[in-house]
Amino acid sequence: MWLIILAFAAAIATPIWYAKAEEDKYMLKLLCLILWGATIMVLVDHTMGFLTEGGEFFELTPGATVLGFTMLTAALVIWEIALLLKDPKGVLYKKKNE
Repeated sequence: MWLIILAFAAAIATPIWYAKAEEDKYMLKLLCLILWGATIMVLVDHTMGFLTEGGEFFELTPGATVLGFTMLTAALVIWEIALLLKDPKGVLYKKKNE
């Protein structure tokens, strides 16, 4: 389930970033990179586990769902920390001469 959650979030974030790609003020490119990187990592993990151990490819348990939303939350927190450090609107780091 965590593969589905991350892939769905990446698939939603990508067109939003692409629509605003000229002025990537909110660093949506970084969010897409984080989400697609995590999705590819989970896909490789699921593929290797399926090939070596067999069983189900998609894990549809409540624990897997919680893990998927936890990974999505971690990705969003990392993106928001990077966004706060960049401060595109100058709210946190105001210039002294204004």
